[in-house]
Parts: sequence; structure tokens; C-alpha cells
Amino acid sequence: MKTLHLSWMAFFITFAVWFNFAPLLQAVKETLGLNTEQIKTLLILNVALTIPARVIVGSLTDKYGPRVVYSALLALCSIPCFVFAFSETFLQAAVARFALGFIGAGFVIGIRLVSEWFPHNELGTAEGIYGGWGNFGSAAAAFTLPTIALLFGGEDGWRYAMALTGLISLLFAFVFYANISDTPKGATYFKPANLTAMEVTSKGDFFLLLIMKIPMYAALALLAWKLSPAGIAIISTTVTYTVYAVLAAVYIYEWSQVWKVNKSIFSTPVAQIHQYKFKQVAVLNILYFATFGSELAVVSMLPLFFSETFELTPVAAGMVASAYAFMNLVSRPGGGWISDKFGRKSTLVILTAGLALGYLLMAQITGEWTLWLAVAAAMLCSFFVQAGEGAVFATVPLIKRRMTGQIAGMTGAYGNVGAVVYLTVLSFVDYQTFFYVIAVTAFLGLLTLTLMTEPEGQMAEVNQDGTVTLIDVS
Repeated sequence: MKTLHLSWMAFFITFAVWFNFAPLLQAVKETLGLNTEQIKTLLILNVALTIPARVIVGSLTDKYGPRVVYSALLALCSIPCFVFAFSETFLQAAVARFALGFIGAGFVIGIRLVSEWFPHNELGTAEGIYGGWGNFGSAAAAFTLPTIALLFGGEDGWRYAMALTGLISLLFAFVFYANISDTPKGATYFKPANLTAMEVTSKGDFFLLLIMKIPMYAALALLAWKLSPAGIAIISTTVTYTVYAVLAAVYIYEWSQVWKVNKSIFSTPVAQIHQYKFKQVAVLNILYFATFGSELAVVSMLPLFFSETFELTPVAAGMVASAYAFMNLVSRPGGGWISDKFGRKSTLVILTAGLALGYLLMAQITGEWTLWLAVAAAMLCSFFVQAGEGAVFATVPLIKRRMTGQIAGMTGAYGNVGAVVYLTVLSFVDYQTFFYVIAVTAFLGLLTLTLMTEPEGQMAEVNQDGTVTLIDVS
């Protein structure tokens, strides 16, 4: 339990730092003299780097262990937090915000750590507590930072409020390192044979892995297009095409690494005991696109939505909007607990359908609604979104233990792909259409669930001495 609590605290801090911008958005806009288009660009930049970061950090976690990786992330990411807090130009703010996207990768580290400390029948609940209480960091930031900024006072109050979150992150890095062990005493920390690419165990899965990599590169290309002269003209046409070329080259390189790691499956079948189904990962990726992707996007825009729809002050709008993320405290653990008790697949079906209907409801909100009713609709939708996230990550650690970091990294990255897509859509459409788009993608996720199979039996991992350990998944 000590490990679980320190894990969610670390995650809480990463989210408070990551989303310290949204509740102070109006103050930043006025101080730096930004226009609405630049503000929307900062919102997109805030989640962009997290796409590759979650994949990279997931692999590093599998290799070096959660203790070292989480501590390093908390310490290093305090630097761009300080830079953003004291930036004077849009360019400085944009670079710092882009770099801060890396702190969003902290989530996948805790997924691997918690899975080492809890058995399968408690794993969903434990991961839900970790994710839910940690995710609450965004709500805490929305609720407290405007008030803290006012307490500091003056035009620079928001700067000191943001810098405070960076200081907390830096200090907690040392607390985490001093108090965490990667596994219970005597347990084995299984590591993947390769970090350069994910292992698959069949020919079909080889090609499915390559296909599932494409949206991550496409999301980064979408961001580059958004920043190009065709969008808001932050970068030149030459730079834009250079980014496209680099992304294509990196994808080709990654293709070569996937082949290098997995080419043996084309000549030698993998023993049944060591096989896993990559389609499980693919389905969870799509579901996290709709759940966490929509949460990231909605948390970023909701203060502005309430402010414009109901003519609220920035402080009041931030506090009201925090109700959406507030549900994380019970929703995500609830989704994990339901999965533990009633099955992974059936839980995901019910919750995904609920979140689709929830966003259809939010699309109906107008200024004619009473504020309390709009907040209630947001909280109802939020319950299904975050319980769905809990159900997704109640399943992730049950696929292949030694690759949990890599799988969590890829699934988590899809959440950020969703955020980039949804926020880009928001820059072109009104709020109602934005909610409709999320609802449609959720219904598509519901269709992919027909391909998922319930985790059952045991998964096998090989010890260093060649013996096999069987780990229960049901």
C-alpha cells in the first residue's frame, strides 16, 4: 500500500504540472499578449510530445525499473515547468510547453510498478486507484492554481503558481527514489529481450503492429501541419516538409527494428505457452484513444467552454470545470474494481457505450441550460470516460508481464493521439460538433471490442536460469 500511495502521488504531481496551464490560460494570454489561435496551439503542443514520450518511457521502465525512471522524470521535467512559468514570448512558452509534454509519460511507469505489487484479482482496483487519484492532479490544478495565483497577487501571480508545481515535482523526485522498490522482496523483475521494438508472436501480429504504429506518426504530422503556413504559420513550409520527412524516416527505421526483433517468427513458430495476442493491445489502444484522449482534450478546453457559455470569470470557470476531472477519484478505481469482479471485456462494453452517450449529452449543453445541470452532465459523462480508462488499464498488465511498460506506453500514447486529433478538430469546429466527434469515435471503439477476448488462465515468463514462472491472469 505504501508503494501504491507513493505511485499515485507521483502521478498526481505529473498531472498537476502537465495541466497547470489550462486554469491560468486567461492570465497567460493577457500577460504574454497572445491571441486565441496561439493559445490553442499551446494546448496542442502540451500533449504532442507525450505520444513518443510514453513509448520511450515505457521501454525504459521495462529496462531500468520504475524507481529510477519515475524519479528522473519528476526531476528533469521541473526544468521546462520553470521555463514556461517565466517565459516572456510566445516562442519561449511554446518550446517549454512542448517539452513539458514529456511529463505526461509518468503514467505508464506506475502501471508497471503497481502490476508488480498486486495480484490479478486486485490489479484493476489498484491500477484504478493509481490512475484515478493521480489523474485528479489536473482537477487539483484547476481548482487551486487560480486561487494561489491571486494569493501571490499582481500580473505575475500565475508565474509563481506554476513554478510552485515545478518545485514540488523536483522535491518529490527525491522522496520517491528513497522510498520505492521495483518489486516485493524476493520477486523477479522480468525484462524484455529487446527495447528497440515490441515483440509479437505471430505473423499476423507483426503486420498489425506496423499498422498500429501509423496513427502515432500521423498525429505528429497533423501537429506539424497545424503549425505550418496552412495552419497558424508558426513554422515555414520548408520546416514542415522536413518534419514530414523525418517522421517518415523514423517510421521506416522503426519498421526495420520490428523486423529485426521479430523476424524469427517467420521461420520458427513461437511455443504456445509464450504466445500473446497483439489484437488485445490494438483494441485497448483504440479504446484509450476515445477515453483518455477525450479527457485530455476536454480538461484543456472545459474552463474556456464554461467561461464562454455561461459568462463566468476565469477563476469560477476553472473551479466549475474541475468537476469533470474530480470524478477521477471514484470513477477510475470504480472501473478497475468492476473489471476485477465482473470481467474485463463486459465492463469495457458497458462503459464505452456510456461514454459515447455521455458526450452526446454534453453536445446538447447551451447557455440556456442552468449551470448546475451542465455541471451534472459533465460529471456523468466524466464517470464513464474515467471508469473506461480504469477498465482499459485493468487489462493492460494481464497481456505480457515483461512487456507491460511497452504495452502501457503504446496504449497511453494512443490517448495522446486522441487528444491531438480532438484538439485539432476543436480548432475548426464549435463546441457542440467537437462533442459529437468524440461520441462517434467512442461508438467505433465499441465495434472493435467484438475482436477482444477475455484474459484467462496464466501467462508465462522465463527466469534468468531458464525456468518458467506462470503468472495468473484470471
